[in-house]
Amino acid sequence: MTNTYLNQLINEFDQEFESLIIPFPNAYVVKPAEVERKTLISRPKVANVSQVIIVSALKEPELNFEQLNRYIALAKYHGIKPVLCFNKSDLKWDRHIKDKILSIYENLGYEVVFTSATEHKGLKEFEKLLKGKVSVLCGSSGAGKSSLVNALNPNLNLRTKEVSEKLQRGTHTTRHCEILRINQDSLMVDTPGFSNVRFDFIMPADVDLLFEEIAEYRDNCKYGDCLHINEDGCSVLANLDKIDISRYESYLAFVEEAREYKERVKYEGRKIEHSKKTINDNRKIYE
Repeated sequence: MTNTYLNQLINEFDQEFESLIIPFPNAYVVKPAEVERKTLISRPKVANVSQVIIVSALKEPELNFEQLNRYIALAKYHGIKPVLCFNKSDLKWDRHIKDKILSIYENLGYEVVFTSATEHKGLKEFEKLLKGKVSVLCGSSGAGKSSLVNALNPNLNLRTKEVSEKLQRGTHTTRHCEILRINQDSLMVDTPGFSNVRFDFIMPADVDLLFEEIAEYRDNCKYGDCLHINEDGCSVLANLDKIDISRYESYLAFVEEAREYKERVKYEGRKIEHSKKTINDNRKIYE
């Protein structure tokens, strides 16, 4: 993909798309120097997208709510709007799951769409969510991301692969970041996947900000550093009946991962402090 083609692609779009950054296979991006970088996801390296389309399979592989919450929280961390797409609605799946999905995520204000790439169900609704935007796809392998893109634009002909019956997960068929034109006014960034998402890069006290239904009560807690686990005077625990249990369990899992980061920072901080002290001591000797 040449710079000339990139510039042509950008110029073909309206002003809204002038800030587009094109991802390359080597994870670097190209953009006009004067364009401000508004959003950035580090892994995979993609910038200035309008929204993250989180694709989950309703079946094959089984829907994993914690994994879904990971992707949602990651999008929120980067300040990018998440849109939830539940694919493979043509398979036999528990219809009560749809009620659970809607009761949790629609009530939190997320846009939700149910699709079947093989039977082309829900594609018009899905396409409306993409209109006029630069979207990036994410989701577990085997969820049908490439199949969805092919259903929207068969000319793209992306590679797909079946889900392993034994492992109940797919294998990544997308090998590099690639920008795709879905139609005249919609662009999609297909990626090799968002590396194993773990929240071992933020402090435990900040995890609740990634869950709006938990963050709603955080300011009313007795202690400013409350982690909403077993503390006295915790407003979140007092309102736990208003929070879906799967969301709260995901929150607890992410807090544990964030604690690893806190310990690492403390350890590295001690190392840095020790190094500085040694340097200062040596300076005193040589002065």
